[in-house]
Amino acid sequence: MENRILKKVEYTKVNGGCITSSERIVRETALSINIDGEHFATAMLMATMEKEFVIGHLYAQEIINSAGDIASITIENHFAEVTLSGKRRKAVPGTVHSDLKVRKEDVFDCVRAILKSEVFAETEAVHSAGLFLHGRDPVCIAEDLGRHHALDKAIGHGLLHNVDFSRTLAASTGRQPSEMILKCRNAGIPIIATKGVPTTLAVEIAGEAGITITGLVRGNTMIVYSHPERIE
Repeated sequence: MENRILKKVEYTKVNGGCITSSERIVRETALSINIDGEHFATAMLMATMEKEFVIGHLYAQEIINSAGDIASITIENHFAEVTLSGKRRKAVPGTVHSDLKVRKEDVFDCVRAILKSEVFAETEAVHSAGLFLHGRDPVCIAEDLGRHHALDKAIGHGLLHNVDFSRTLAASTGRQPSEMILKCRNAGIPIIATKGVPTTLAVEIAGEAGITITGLVRGNTMIVYSHPERIE
C-alpha cells in the first residue's frame, strides 16, 4: 500500500539476465517555508513530523528561542506558513554548558535504538536521529532523507515538549559534518553519538564548543573524539 512516505515503483534488475520487478522506495517531498509572508527556505524531506522539522530548523538556524516564539504555523500542500511572535533569537553562546555525564553502556543503547527503523529496513534510504534525556530515556527518534533534517525533527519535538537540551544526548546515523555539530551547539546539546565518524572541522568545533563526540559506536566499542570526561 502506498502512503506519504513510500511509493511502489517498477524496475529492471540486471544480474546476468534482466528481471522486471517492483519495490517501494522513499518519496522525496518539497516543503517551502515562509516566515511572516516571506520565503525563508525550501527543504526536500520525507513527509513526516513536518511541524517538528520546521520548528527545529528555525531553532537550529537561530531564528527562534523557543516554540513559543512562533505565533502560528500552518502546513498544507507542501507550504509551511510561519508567523513569529515578534521576538528574534539572541546570539547563541559559543560554548555548551552542561555537567551531564553518561555511561558508555547507555551510549551504545542510544545508537542501537535509532538503528531500528522499519523504513530503513525496507528501503535503506533514510537517516535517523534521536534525543535521549540523561543519555538514557528516549525523547524522540526521527527519520528523514538526510541526517540534518532528522536531527531538526528531533530538536523540534524537544522544543514542543520543553525538553532541557543540556541534559540530552543526540544520536545520529552517518558521518557528522560541521553542520550537525553547529545544530547541537545552537541547541545546547552536550553529547553526540554516531555509528559513523565526524569530520576534522566537526571535531575542532566540538572541542571549542565543549561538545563530546563519540563516533564508530558499534558493538561494544567507540571512539571519543572530544571531551571524553563526559563518558563514564
